[in-house]
Amino acid sequence: MQGDYVTVAGFAEDEFVEKKSRFIGHSKHVETEAEALAFVAEISKKYWDATHNVYAFSLRDGMTRRYSDDGEPQGTAGVPVLDVILKEGVVDVCVVVTRYFGGILLGGGGLVRAYSQGARIALAAAEKLHMTTCRLLEMALDYSLYGKLTYMLPQYGVEVTGTDFTDLVTLRLKIRADRQAAFEKALTELTGGKVVAETVEEFFGDMP
Repeated sequence: MQGDYVTVAGFAEDEFVEKKSRFIGHSKHVETEAEALAFVAEISKKYWDATHNVYAFSLRDGMTRRYSDDGEPQGTAGVPVLDVILKEGVVDVCVVVTRYFGGILLGGGGLVRAYSQGARIALAAAEKLHMTTCRLLEMALDYSLYGKLTYMLPQYGVEVTGTDFTDLVTLRLKIRADRQAAFEKALTELTGGKVVAETVEEFFGDMP
C-alpha cells in the first residue's frame, strides 16, 4: 500500500484585490505533469487578457515540481506559490494565480506576499482528501449491543457504510488501518469477545 498523503478534490478558486491589482487563485487535483500543464493552459486561455498567469505544481512522487513566474520578476511569483504548496503538505495539485495589474507597483516583497496569498486562498477553498490505507470490516451482533457499539464508533473515527437488521444486526464499517487494532481491542472488551470484526477489503481512500 502507498504512504499517506493529502491532496485536493477537483477544482477550487478564490480571489482578492491588493492595491488595485486583482489576484485570482485557482487549484486543481492533477496526477501527472501533462495534466498540470493542461490546467495551466486552460486557465491561461480563460484569462487570456490577464497580466500574468503564474503557476506551480507538486506531484506525489516528491520529485516532479515545477513553477513559472510568467513575466513577473524572478523569484517573486512562482517560487512563493510552490513554497505555499510545500508548506501545506499538499501533493498532486496545481495552483495558478492570475493577476490583473491595477496600475500600482507592489515591489518585490509585495509580489511575494500577494502570490503567496493567492496560493493560500486557492488551497483553502479546496476540499482536502486525506488519503490513507483503509479497511472495510463486517460484523454481526445482538440488538442489545448495537447501541453501545454505535456510541463507541466515533472514538475510533469509524464510518458506517451499511447496516442490515435481521435476527442480528450486521454492520459494515470503514476504518483507517492504523486504528483497527485499538478498535478491535475495545470491541472485544465491550462485547466480552462475542463479536469479531472480519476484514472484508483493504483499499486506499480518503479518511481523516
